[in-house]
Amino acid sequence: MSVPSFALVGAGVIGKQHGLVMSRLTDRLSLAAVVDVIPDRASALAEARGGRPYTSLADALAAEQIDVVVVCTPTGLHGTVAIEALAAGKHVIIEKPAEVTVAKTDEIIAARDKAGTLVTVISQHRFDPSTEKTLAAIAAGEFGRVSSGIAAIDWWRGQSYYDSGEWRGTWELDGGGALMNQGVHTVDLLVAALGRPVEVFAYTGTLAHERIEVEDVAVGVVRFESGALGVLHATTSAYPGLSARLQVHGDRGSAVIDNDRLAFFHATPVGEAIEERLMGTTQVTSGGGGDTASSDPAQLSDAHRLQYLNFLDALAGTGSLRVDLETNRQSIAVITGAYESARTGRPVSLA
Repeated sequence: MSVPSFALVGAGVIGKQHGLVMSRLTDRLSLAAVVDVIPDRASALAEARGGRPYTSLADALAAEQIDVVVVCTPTGLHGTVAIEALAAGKHVIIEKPAEVTVAKTDEIIAARDKAGTLVTVISQHRFDPSTEKTLAAIAAGEFGRVSSGIAAIDWWRGQSYYDSGEWRGTWELDGGGALMNQGVHTVDLLVAALGRPVEVFAYTGTLAHERIEVEDVAVGVVRFESGALGVLHATTSAYPGLSARLQVHGDRGSAVIDNDRLAFFHATPVGEAIEERLMGTTQVTSGGGGDTASSDPAQLSDAHRLQYLNFLDALAGTGSLRVDLETNRQSIAVITGAYESARTGRPVSLA
């Protein structure tokens, strides 16, 4: 039985990581084409991971039998590439976030509905064991009523990071700064834990970098449909770079996920009195302070492979897609709502 054939569009830092994932799944897929507007970059990645190099998706689709297109371009070009692939009847994997606005994300959704194919957005941290354990406890009622959460991304990016590409730090192609580019994964986990967001209020600032349009610090609060409240903090100005951290709190349990690891977990089984569990708190720790692995954009976790496997299972009809465009759309709505709130000084409804 033949395996699906992939085209990878965008051979930069993130594209290289996707190429590495695909090289570990050669029993489930084949990389037929690598596309990049810079020919040498496409050639280098194709030589390292397989496939033929091209400078346009149209050329790759005309020359190769492609089943799936992986979009790893700058964020503001995700929609253009994804819609081109969908118009050709292809399945699509999009690096996070799906696009820079809700409206552009909706355009991809419309194109997907017309094509009738699968689209997933990379949200690999939903596949981390720490996340799965936490969400399972919430779903089972072991946290009781979930009342609050904190999404904190305390990272550092030097000026050289923003100067490394003309698109970095622009509204048009980056879509935002610390909250959109670096923080979207942690915002996604906050939404996964607390449910549908309905309102956001935020402040943003550009305080430690030059020559960028977007924020390097953002703080905000989110109100959820359940009544739960969430706190946002995202920065690329926290030298030398700390961790991405999610806290979730309920009246029967809490969890803290720090750099993808479960740093604290306490859940009370349904039917058991919380007083009986007060001395039974389970605290899980690993690693020391100052671990900045997750702040490295080139860092690859096994969760990427797990998300690819989920997509391949859905493609084969042996599983269901765990992350779709609608899932990512909620996180984009929170982030773009935060930007609108920071511009206007008012809460923004997401309903």
